[in-house]
Amino acid sequence: MKIEIRDLEFSYPAGIQALRGITLTIGSGEQVAIVGQNGAGKTTLVRHFNGLLQPTSGEIQIGGWDTRKYSVAKLASRIGYVFQNPDEQLFSRDVKTEVAFGPKNLGYPNEQVEILVHEALEMTELSDKTEMNPYDLSPTWRKMVAIASIISMDTPIVIFDEPTTGQDAANIARIANVIKVLRERGKTLITITHDIDFCAENFERVIAMSQGKILLDGKANEVLGQEDRLATTYVDPPQLTRLATRLELNDTIIREDMFLTELHKKLTRTL
Repeated sequence: MKIEIRDLEFSYPAGIQALRGITLTIGSGEQVAIVGQNGAGKTTLVRHFNGLLQPTSGEIQIGGWDTRKYSVAKLASRIGYVFQNPDEQLFSRDVKTEVAFGPKNLGYPNEQVEILVHEALEMTELSDKTEMNPYDLSPTWRKMVAIASIISMDTPIVIFDEPTTGQDAANIARIANVIKVLRERGKTLITITHDIDFCAENFERVIAMSQGKILLDGKANEVLGQEDRLATTYVDPPQLTRLATRLELNDTIIREDMFLTELHKKLTRTL
């Protein structure tokens, strides 16, 4: 499902202008990471997608729906939003009830709800925790409950707000696997993140924002290789990219497999 943004401007009631003339298209099935320093406008932009914020001027269309004409509840059938802090999202007495709330609220038949809940619990490795209160779980597992409660809604677009913040390596790997499965299912995936290494490993397109505007937009390796321009928004390229640059490897390296391939080529040439 396509997201189309035209000349989007947004100012908060205090008069602070957070978005300045954003024009952007995110195609159906794309995986997009939005990066930039705090205050760049990332979260403000994304909260327009599901109607939590409304444009001061300009427009946003989600699959042809003008967000100004549809309620947040209606847009929830197209956009799933995983909050950065799961404690702002969870409210049910047990994990299974929490994960089932979304699809039930969308009016899916009971049989479909059961299937969607089962798949979401399996994908997030929560199948053995269905009867537990989410707040009896560790913060890392509460994050997975929050993710499961959104993916069970089976929306064509899923947004992850800072998915790796406060997560250990094992849980980051679980989140990466969820993204992989959703990508294979053709979902449009968007993340707001400061974790550039996670971004490079899991997202094909990167949008860098600065002061409410789009600074860079393109393929991940093209954007993350522009160290000087990224520095203006206080974003560093991935560690592998910086190492590859120091080693003078060809192309912009953003993932481990790319690094090993290019390093092998260089070593082969020098032998």
